[in-house]
Amino acid sequence: MPWDFWLIFLVLGILLPWRGHQRARALMALPEVTSRNRIKLYVATILFQWMLTVLVAWRALDRGLSWHDLGVESAWDFSLLTATAGGALLIAVGHWANVRRMAHSEHPNVVRLRALGARLFPRSAAEVALYAALALTAGLCEEFLFRGFVMAALFRAGLAAWAVVLLSSAMFGVAHLYQGKGGAAGTGILGTIFALARLLYQNLLAPVVWHAVLDVVAGIAGTRYLVGKVDQAASEEVPSEIHR
Repeated sequence: MPWDFWLIFLVLGILLPWRGHQRARALMALPEVTSRNRIKLYVATILFQWMLTVLVAWRALDRGLSWHDLGVESAWDFSLLTATAGGALLIAVGHWANVRRMAHSEHPNVVRLRALGARLFPRSAAEVALYAALALTAGLCEEFLFRGFVMAALFRAGLAAWAVVLLSSAMFGVAHLYQGKGGAAGTGILGTIFALARLLYQNLLAPVVWHAVLDVVAGIAGTRYLVGKVDQAASEEVPSEIHR
């Protein structure tokens, strides 16, 4: 692979996970996460992801990868549209149920992820609008980066399809280590499903839509089931004298 592809892989495999971990730590260290904190985080993430995506697209095209190689310029047929819509519905229902289940779980990993989610999820109309933009950005940019560029670069390097799927999915999971080991593992499994869809249809449409739906549902269901529960738990930890 060209040197700039290696550099992009280092950014996606090391810098991105480190950045996510540091930002999650900083967020959890705040005594209180305000609306301004969340909006600032949403906007900064949107800008960062689009800048990285544009940079990667530039280098990929300059090195001879085509839009078709990257999963962008491919035909849409009935089977693709059906799979995209059906998969989005299944993901929405399944993830809603999963977030609802998390609200009642006391497993340490779930409790930690629940606390992080409660600080991230939107609470006002302005936050919801920006969070929706963030979810769409994540669907477009992260799928282009991991299912578009990474898979195309690995195929260009001569790797077999199974290795491309596993490596790209592992990188995707590692990029989400800020969610904890369980969250990263689950994200890696989802990445495998997204990668298989990208291989089957030679198109990023299904993974982009599924990813965006996943994040939108996480925000809506998380706000409904997790935010109130975490706030209540925090309130119950305050000594009774303070409530008097």
